[in-house]
Amino acid sequence: MTFLASLDRYAAGAKQDMATIARRLVLDVGTRLVMRSPVGDATAWRNPPPAGYVGGRFRANWQYGYNDAPVGDLVDIDKSGAVSVARVKRGVESSPAAGIHYLANNLPYAQRLEDGYSKQAPQGMVALTLVEFSQ
Repeated sequence: MTFLASLDRYAAGAKQDMATIARRLVLDVGTRLVMRSPVGDATAWRNPPPAGYVGGRFRANWQYGYNDAPVGDLVDIDKSGAVSVARVKRGVESSPAAGIHYLANNLPYAQRLEDGYSKQAPQGMVALTLVEFSQ
């Protein structure tokens, strides 16, 4: 094997490794955001919940986008987070590694939860995850 052929093979492997690392990073961040998201516990509320209330809508609204930020919100409920993590995973796996990957929660109360409104997530979700991954 010539030196150039060996170098080409190494470069191809390195590109694949970088793509794997990039996808894994986006999926890990997305998973942590979903799992750190509070699920409404109406027993802790000052006011009674609306009739038929079921927690899990915020957790269900984490959306993935590639090169375009997701818009709108979902009507889904996902108390466990499994459906949302699977949705993010499908998006990450079906998108090129190079580009801009978005993770967004567009519910109107997302910022309030990020700012510590929920006792379940007093430090938010995004800021905590950013600190964790920056280290």
